[in-house]
Amino acid sequence: MTQDYFGFSLIRSNGRNNSTVALNNAADISVIVIYFLVVLAVGVWAMVRTNRATVGGFFLAGRSMVWWPIGASLFASNIGSGHFVGIAGTAAASGIAIGGFEWNALIVVVILGWLFVPIYIKAGVVTMPEYLKKRFGGQRIRIYLSVLSLFLYVFTKISADMFSGAIFINQALGLNIYLAVVLLLLITALYTVTGGLAAVIYTDTLQTVIMVVGSFILMGFAFNEVGGYESFQERYMIAVPAATTNISKECYEPRADSFHIFRNAVTGDLPWPGLVFGLTIQATWYWCTDQVIVQRCLSAKNLSHVKAGCILCGYLKLLPMFLMVFPGMMSRILYTDEVACVEPKECLKYCDASVGCTNIAYPKLVVDLMPDGLRGLMLSVMLASLMSSLTSIFNSASTLFTMDIYTKIRRSATEKELMIAGRVFILALIGVSIAWIPIVQSAQSGQLFDYIQSITSYLTPPIAAVFMLAIFCKRVNESGAFYGLLIGLCIGLSRMIAEFAYGTGSCVNPSNCPTIICGVHYLYFSIILFVISCILILGISLMTKPIADKHLYRLCWSLRNSKEERVDLEADDWVDNQQSNSMDIEEPTEEQSWCKKAVMCFCGLEQNKGPELSPEEQAELQRKLTDTTEVPLWRNVVNANAIILLCVCIFFHGFYG
Repeated sequence: MTQDYFGFSLIRSNGRNNSTVALNNAADISVIVIYFLVVLAVGVWAMVRTNRATVGGFFLAGRSMVWWPIGASLFASNIGSGHFVGIAGTAAASGIAIGGFEWNALIVVVILGWLFVPIYIKAGVVTMPEYLKKRFGGQRIRIYLSVLSLFLYVFTKISADMFSGAIFINQALGLNIYLAVVLLLLITALYTVTGGLAAVIYTDTLQTVIMVVGSFILMGFAFNEVGGYESFQERYMIAVPAATTNISKECYEPRADSFHIFRNAVTGDLPWPGLVFGLTIQATWYWCTDQVIVQRCLSAKNLSHVKAGCILCGYLKLLPMFLMVFPGMMSRILYTDEVACVEPKECLKYCDASVGCTNIAYPKLVVDLMPDGLRGLMLSVMLASLMSSLTSIFNSASTLFTMDIYTKIRRSATEKELMIAGRVFILALIGVSIAWIPIVQSAQSGQLFDYIQSITSYLTPPIAAVFMLAIFCKRVNESGAFYGLLIGLCIGLSRMIAEFAYGTGSCVNPSNCPTIICGVHYLYFSIILFVISCILILGISLMTKPIADKHLYRLCWSLRNSKEERVDLEADDWVDNQQSNSMDIEEPTEEQSWCKKAVMCFCGLEQNKGPELSPEEQAELQRKLTDTTEVPLWRNVVNANAIILLCVCIFFHGFYG
């Protein structure tokens, strides 16, 4: 008899076909141990190599990164274990259309590198709320965006990634899902808290290589098992579970349009107008205004490295269709009764979730298909994807909290105090995320990726609208932006709360949520909410006083090349308090014990101070940090590559459309 905790069994259910622990051999365990040692070595190397005792060093890697780790880190930060579990699961349920979510990014990363990042660099900002504060003045927009971003991290990123990583470990080791989460978080938080952004980016680069290599090997095994691509297409369309009782055929038969990205605008599960326009709105928020992504670009040496990193990320985003979508569909072919289960009792037996078991599609492939050693490699891949996305989110969340919220509470905080506050906040964020996991499990018919995208559709379009209009329409002011955000949030929350109150249901047991509220597809809702937000922002801005140009130099597109001095609407909340630090140094200091010295060194909180810069040197340093000039040769190279990337994107959409 199993003991349940929040719907998860403490021991593996006897109903599963393979009730033994999968990873119990020397080859698998050796691969995993080697993986962790290598990651730890890279993290320590990054810690020693970079200055983590300053805000710029810890949060922006000293703005010294080159294009290839930036591109790899953008990809690894985006591809978490939520993608491996969620995308493969949705693909098992409904076909290749979910791959369109990944390919949409090929266009948006070009928009990021060519339109948005140049403005952020010229503005000289560390966080996205800081940009809005410089652009509009006042405090309320900055605080609003910081708090909402942190909530989104909990709802859509941290909890979903932890849940999906734990599903994999539950399948592979039979561990309780919460125990698996805690073990993963202890390792992940360790090098995020200690290493800062440089450690995160370098470990992301390593883990991108591991993810891609391991996933390609698994894809090869899966294709070999199903008999090639043509056999894969034929067998998927007849992969129907045995236990269906009196359930409607549409709940368990593969969709007729399973191998098409663009689906019917009315009856499609992912309608093509929503995929083209609604998804682009969400992608613009994620890729162009979200702290996790933009922070990597702001760490670059110069703008050419930003653009090259975006292009590398774009090419890597071609891979999920082949590394996640196709394997997820092949898992349905090979384990039809488990992955495609539709009878609630059967699903509970296989995965402890009555709404469906598609989330186990990818873990099931790994555990049952891979030989010893390679199975350990694939567990490392899943851990790599989980840890890379979580470390990125933890670092960015601590940046938001420290620079946009804590500096309001402690305006005279020393730099050391900010570093400690950011690290402690990470621990609090983890606790809240764990508490949200049970909600994630049952939402959107158990399809994790749909859950993530639906929450994003309800909460992020107003943010995308504000950033786009802030950059490309200088007439927009603080009143329009704030009330547009607030009213847009109320509309989005009304849909989200209603959906959770009524439950998202499943095909077998549909939700009784009124059609007028839940009947509109979440991608269409995203379009509607974005348009309403734009109208509100522009309308209120036109009815109120405009912001003078002297406050907008280098903050919006039309004034991006202005050389005139900008008059900030409001002074910065926090600057490095040199006086306070000097006082710290002048105080009588005791000789620290070796133990305390080791801890302070490990956390990057050493008291080593660099030489004090003169006003002229500080001005020159600031000029370099906000410089967007490019060497003509490299500017032409990255521009040509951007055009090639967009052509590749169009070809793949046309081929699989």
